Amino acid sequence: MGWEPLNFENMQLTSLQDRPSKVRLADFGRPWEAGQPFRSFVASLPNILGAQQFRAAVVAMAEACRGGRSVLLGMGAHPIKVGLNPIIIDAMERRMLTGIALNGAGIIHDVEVALAGKTSEDVAAHLESGQFGTARETGDLIHGAVRGAMGETGKGLGQVVGEYLLRLNPPHARLSLLATAARLGIPMTVHVAFGTDIIHMHPSMDGGAMGALTHHDFRLFARLVSTLENGVFINLGSAVIIPEVFLKAYSAVRNMGGSLSGITTVNMDFQNQYRPRVNVVERPTAATGQGITLIGHHEIMFPLLLACVIESLSEES
Repeated sequence: MGWEPLNFENMQLTSLQDRPSKVRLADFGRPWEAGQPFRSFVASLPNILGAQQFRAAVVAMAEACRGGRSVLLGMGAHPIKVGLNPIIIDAMERRMLTGIALNGAGIIHDVEVALAGKTSEDVAAHLESGQFGTARETGDLIHGAVRGAMGETGKGLGQVVGEYLLRLNPPHARLSLLATAARLGIPMTVHVAFGTDIIHMHPSMDGGAMGALTHHDFRLFARLVSTLENGVFINLGSAVIIPEVFLKAYSAVRNMGGSLSGITTVNMDFQNQYRPRVNVVERPTAATGQGITLIGHHEIMFPLLLACVIESLSEES
């Protein structure tokens, strides 16, 4: 016996005019016209999906800056490797960022930029010969800063390396995030996972000293997170370390009674990854605030975000 096709004659239809719809003409984008000011760009975007999220990130960051609330940037090393130091430094100079958190690879690339004006070695070309990660100057500077800080109290890894760079004044120190943070007095924390960075296999590595300094930075980062009520936290290109550090700091702040209501978290990366999505965007904002995901290349998306925030702030200046 064959199957009888379903007869749709008795389907009950509804009116398109009465049906709720998620997209309306008011949400459509507008074509660009030559000669318009840059600030018109965001206004011309559709108010849908990624563009809507981007606009929300601009608004949240601009409102936090305007209101004197915290804007923290957490980042991996790739933003440095794709040339964002001058743009991030400009945001620091403008006092748009309250603090910055780096992973261990971040200080390596930042130090190499300051020392040599270049970074990012060809791993595949040097791995088999055993030369990968053996640049002497990189380890000497960072470990020298760590040794020089022994016996000091009240400083973490980010601050001691930044201050060391200021004292040495290498050729490109002006393009160092660490040196700039030290010069401006902006907190810069560094979160090291032992065994993940090239300098950990250098003979001058002092695990105890570096561990103490990075632990201080975790405590300092938790203090910075405690100020994020109605503020903004941005994770820029860290897939594991910064999302994990942020989640623990968030939990510690809430455990001790701190309020993080109204927080906006923004994850920016070139692909959607599990830990940033759940640890930055979803879990911390489940009870309050908003979580935003912006997918795209760092070297395009972050300058675009900062430019739009600067334009927004200039409208009321």
